Amino acid sequence: MTYLIIWKSMKRKSSTNYIVVYLDNPNRITHAEEKELGSWKGKTMNPLFRIILKLLSSPKIDMQKDYVWVRRMQQIFSGKPKKGYRILDKKIYSKDQTHDIPVRIFYPKEPLNDDVLVFFHGGGWVIGDIDTYTTACINMADLTGRVVYSVDYRLAPEYPYPSGLEDCYRVAETLMTHLELSGMMEASQITLIGDSAGGNLAAAVSLMLRDKGKIVPTKQILLYPVTYWNHTESSPFESIRTNGYKYGLTAKKVQEYMEMYEPNLAERKNSYVAPLMTKDLTHQPKTLVITAEFDPLRDEGEMYGIALREAGNEVVIQRIGGAVHGFITYPRFAESMTATYEAINIFLNED
Repeated sequence: MTYLIIWKSMKRKSSTNYIVVYLDNPNRITHAEEKELGSWKGKTMNPLFRIILKLLSSPKIDMQKDYVWVRRMQQIFSGKPKKGYRILDKKIYSKDQTHDIPVRIFYPKEPLNDDVLVFFHGGGWVIGDIDTYTTACINMADLTGRVVYSVDYRLAPEYPYPSGLEDCYRVAETLMTHLELSGMMEASQITLIGDSAGGNLAAAVSLMLRDKGKIVPTKQILLYPVTYWNHTESSPFESIRTNGYKYGLTAKKVQEYMEMYEPNLAERKNSYVAPLMTKDLTHQPKTLVITAEFDPLRDEGEMYGIALREAGNEVVIQRIGGAVHGFITYPRFAESMTATYEAINIFLNED
């Protein structure tokens, strides 16, 4: 039986902290049975926040034309490390020695574990970098008590698929085979984690490591990942239609990002672009899939978790109630962040 946990309360150890929904149909997302842990059916979204999301969902925004100024705006508003916060900027050479891959290392204020997180940022493979995700990575390091390695992979459309994936693979494979670079004792201490397009890259890196006969990470965390190739009205996933028009990230934007990342329609069905298309999902890491209730990518992310479980892997699927896409960049006191890191830490601390 495959199940989905929806977090709704921030009260630890509360009997109404979550509800469990069982998913009995592997071919589409259906809520077949709800365990009685409360009568919650969804959180009410802040009206002002809803208006802001509606503005960001304007169909006039064309990412294929506007991505340059979006990058500029992100740089202007990107968070800077607080004075005294310990970070290091390193570089790993690409396999063909043609370019450097920047990696920023974030150290937690209070180390709780010697394991590390290798993080791939989101942004539709087109926007975002280690600067715009600095605050998110500081939060990640502090809230997990683990060192975070953030990878600044090449972006489309200047560098379409497989450029970004190759950079992420290179960093992960290097860290896992050259443990002296991070001071770890075993490769099992590395967990891959990514949000949105970064979740897609984390899943693809795990598949590629297996396919190349390399060491596969013990765990991976996929935050509202892209796992499918079609985000038009013909998508098989209902959340593309119900959540794809008014919650910031629209189905139109996702499709535009996908077209910049891989312009060739046939190649978008490649398992390294759309992991859900993979025929063989065996021998993958223990996986935590976290989705957002009002995210167009919700159903395909959850379906990837189901597919992994059906292939014999250990999987936990958790949906954050009342949340929209991209919440990992929110302030650490946000309810969605509290629920997410509670789920992440439970997963990381399990054997």
